[in-house]
Amino acid sequence: MAYSPQSQEIGGFAHEVLEISRVVRVVKGGRRFRFRATVVVGDRAGKLGFGISKSKDVQQAIQKAQAQAMKNIVTVSLVDGTISREVKAKSKGAQVLLKPARPGTGVIAGGIIRTVADLAGIRDLVSKRYGSTNRISNARATIKALASIV
Repeated sequence: MAYSPQSQEIGGFAHEVLEISRVVRVVKGGRRFRFRATVVVGDRAGKLGFGISKSKDVQQAIQKAQAQAMKNIVTVSLVDGTISREVKAKSKGAQVLLKPARPGTGVIAGGIIRTVADLAGIRDLVSKRYGSTNRISNARATIKALASIV
């Protein structure tokens, strides 16, 4: 189920809904449907969080994912709106390569990496995604790469 990202502010942190999917549990009486929400939060000044949650209601799943993301905040080291060095990270089948860029370059990245970079406050970045195109794996790999920069 496709979902377009929406940005809203909560307590100084903006959040983006990366994905909402309907998941099914098969039981003796039939199928039980729930919704899984994937959310990234950031203050656009170097702090990021990632959360996934499920619920019977879409809005409740989003709220629970936001709460989980706020508990998993990591700090990103920024230098003049970009990262300080080249960094690679992997999450499951997704691999991400992030490179610093000169001021004025902008964020050269695909969907999820661009969203995460925007929420982190990165204005100039060059990236390349290898392997899996799974949204969750790519978001995790991007956050892992950004958090590894000290």
